[in-house]
Amino acid sequence: MSEGQSDSEEPRKLVLPPKVGRKLALFGAPLLLVAGLVAGYGHYTDPGPLQDEKTFVIPHGNNARVTKALQDDGILSPTWASGTFFRIATFLTHRDGQIHAAELRFPSRVSVAHVLEILRHGKPVSHQVMVPEGLTALRITAILNKAPALTGDLPTLAEGSVFPQTVSYVWGTPRQVLSEKLQKMMAAKLAAAWDGRNVEALDGLIQSPQELLVLASLIERETAVPSERPVVARVFLNRLKLGMRLQTDPSVIYGLSNGLGTLDAPLTHDDLQTPGPYNTYLQAGLPPGPICSPGQTSLDAAAHPAEGKMLYFVATGNGGHSFAETLADQDKNIRAYHARLSATPQNQN
Repeated sequence: MSEGQSDSEEPRKLVLPPKVGRKLALFGAPLLLVAGLVAGYGHYTDPGPLQDEKTFVIPHGNNARVTKALQDDGILSPTWASGTFFRIATFLTHRDGQIHAAELRFPSRVSVAHVLEILRHGKPVSHQVMVPEGLTALRITAILNKAPALTGDLPTLAEGSVFPQTVSYVWGTPRQVLSEKLQKMMAAKLAAAWDGRNVEALDGLIQSPQELLVLASLIERETAVPSERPVVARVFLNRLKLGMRLQTDPSVIYGLSNGLGTLDAPLTHDDLQTPGPYNTYLQAGLPPGPICSPGQTSLDAAAHPAEGKMLYFVATGNGGHSFAETLADQDKNIRAYHARLSATPQNQN
C-alpha cells in the first residue's frame, strides 16, 4: 500500500492508450511484469507534476538519461515508478518518432503523452540576437559572445564583414555558424550594392567593392538620419575628387580607440594631430579599411550618392546636419550651431 492510501482504497490501475496496450501484449511476460511493478502510477494522459510552464534543454543521450533529466527538472515525477513508466511508454511508441536533443517548452501539468509528443515533434525554442548598424567588429564580438544558447568559440571577425541584422537561432548553434551566416549576408549585400552602383555618380573614385564598403562605413558613423546618407556620400566623393582630406571624426576615433569605435572623452585638437592610418585629417584618401559594419541604407547611399557640390557639413544640434558648398556657408552653419547650443536651457544660468 502506497503512502497516504487508506485500506478501503483500491490501487489505481495502469491505463495506457489502446495502441500502447496492444504493443504491450505482444511483448509477453517480461514487460507485463514490469508494467505490473508500475501499476498505480497513473494514466498516460493524466496531468503531470510540473507546476509552471518551463523551457528545458533535452540532452543528447539514451532513454534513461533523458528520463532522468526530465525527472530532475520536475517535468516528470521523481519516483522510480514514474521513470520506469515513461521509459516503457517511450519504447512502445518509438515508431511515432525519434526523441530530439533540443531546447523545448513544456506547459504546466504536461502529461506523459504530451511530453513524448513535444520530445518528438515540438518546435525548438527560438532565440534572437541583434547586431545593430554601425558597430565595430570588437563590439559585435562582445554581443555574440554574450548571446545565450550559442556554443563554441567565435573566430576573429574582420572589420565590416558582418551584416547588421537581428538573427534567430536555436540552442546549441555554434557561434562560428552564426557569424558565418551574417558574413554571407554582408557579402551578398555588398555584391548587390556594387553591381547596382551608379557608375557615373561615383566618377571612378571608388574602384572596388571593398572601397565601397569603406565609404559606407564612414557614412554610417557620420549620420543616423537615413535621408542624409546619400548627401554625406556626395560630400566625401567631392572631397576625394578635389584631393581634399576627408576629415571625418569617426575614422580618427576608430584609430585612437584601437578598433573599439568609441572614446571616453570628446576628441581634442591634439587627437586630430595624432598620426595614424585612420586619421583622415592627416592622411589623404579613404582610410585603409572599414570602421564599422554599415547597414543597408549606408551601402545604398555609397552606391547611389546624391548630386551636388557640397563639401562641408556640421551638426544642427537637432539630430541632423547642415550642408554647405563653400567654407563661408560652413562658417555660418557652425555659428548657427553654437548659437543653438547657447540657447538651450542646460546652457543658461
